[in-house]
Order: sequence, then C-alpha cells, then structure tokens
Amino acid sequence: MDLAQLFVALLLGIIEGLTEFLPVSSTGHLIIFGDLLGYNDEASKVFKIVIQLAAILAVCWDYRERLVHVATGVASDPAAQRFVGLLIVGFLPAAVLGVMFHSKIKALLFNPLTVATALIVGGFVILWLEKRSYHPRINAVDEMRWPDALKVGFAQALAMIPGTSRSGATIMGGLVFGLSRKTAAEFSFFLAIPTMFAATAYDLYKARDMLHASDLPVFAVGFVASFVAAMWAVKTFIRFVSNHTFIVFAWYRIVFGIIVLATWKLGLVAWSEV
Repeated sequence: MDLAQLFVALLLGIIEGLTEFLPVSSTGHLIIFGDLLGYNDEASKVFKIVIQLAAILAVCWDYRERLVHVATGVASDPAAQRFVGLLIVGFLPAAVLGVMFHSKIKALLFNPLTVATALIVGGFVILWLEKRSYHPRINAVDEMRWPDALKVGFAQALAMIPGTSRSGATIMGGLVFGLSRKTAAEFSFFLAIPTMFAATAYDLYKARDMLHASDLPVFAVGFVASFVAAMWAVKTFIRFVSNHTFIVFAWYRIVFGIIVLATWKLGLVAWSEV
C-alpha cells in the first residue's frame, strides 16, 4: 500500500464528505475525480460505497439526540411514529424505482460526460427555481404530512441520474412543495439515512466478492476523511441555507460541468465515456 493510494483515498473521502449533503452531487464528483485520478477499477466501487456510508453515519451522529428519541419512543410516542412514517413514505419512491432501474442507470450513465451534462442542467434548474417567490407553509419537519413526504420522495428519485444530486433534488423539491429552506434541508438529511443505508447495503452485497483485507488501509483513510468532512459540511450547510439561496451552488455546478466538457472536447483530458 503506497502513499499515493492513501492520498487518493484521503482526497476522495474529503470530496465525498463535503459534497454528499450539498446540492452539487457527491456521486458525480466521485465519478469525475475518480476518473481523473485513475481510481475507477473494481476496488474503487467498493471504496466509494464505504465513504458514502461514512458520510451518512456523520449525519446520524450529528442528529443522534433526535434519532435516539425517535428510536426509543417509536413504540409508544405518536410523534416518533409519525416521523418514522414520513421517512418511510419519502423513501418508497427511490426504493421502488431504484430496484427497477438502478443497474441500467449505473451501466449507462455513470461516466464523467453524463455527470457534467447533468451538473449543468441541474444548475440552470436551480437558477430557474430560485427566481420564483416562495411562501413556505411548513417551517418544521414535524409539520409535514405524508403527501409532502411522498412528493419530496419522488423528487429524490430523480437523483438516480448521476450528477443530479440527491440533496439538491430533495431540497429544491421541498421548496417547491411548500417547505422552508431549513426544513427542506433537514428533511433531506433525515431522508438520506434510510435511502443511503439501503443503497449501501445493496451495493455492498453485490460487491461482496471484491472485498479484500489488503484494501482496508485505503478504506479506513477514506472513511475517516469522509466522516469528518461530512460532519463539518452538515453543520455549515444548515447555517448557510437559513439565510441564503442556492444560486452559488447553481453557478458552481454550471462552471464545473462546462470545464469537464471543455477539457473533453479539446482533448485535454481523456474522460471515460462509458
């Protein structure tokens, strides 16, 4: 295990942690930077699953008091039962559509050029949505009803297309459906827990034959880097969205996507096309 591999693991772990809960697509960033760094073999697929797990565990830790309260009260507390029900309803669209289309999407669309295109399109969608005037009717997750959760869940399902951004789809969808910015961001984080745990378990099961003890140091470095970066990103993002729009993220997506496509078109980088 050389230092170069550990450095790549550290870098990708930080990228995953910073981008998982921002509306910029963590999967898209991992595909692009993994391709750029030449880390796109079979082992890298398992590595990306591991660091995504670290990011979601960071959210669980950050919201541990709420989650423990729900877990201990779900048998008797109506509020806890209602919260769990909202997560189940919001999770269902991605679960059903993921089982139906996950393999095909992964085979056809998981490449830097598709990601770059989705980043640009998504950036313009965010700019268009931010021009609208919003009058939120829901200012806390506990005020949501099951139709609200279902609609956000369908928005989340759009993120099966790499480069779309799970958090971006759920947050912007939440705004359209009447959630305040902070509520949309928080529900996006909570909804990520069952969604990403299910996706991680499914991917790890499929990749079980590619797990090797020799990869543990690389996985450990990436896991820790992702966990720490995600902890910082979640706290910072919640503060940011309370008082700012997502326009800065929209322009970041557009510029980043254009750079990837331009380097491909000019022959500066030999991006993978499949």
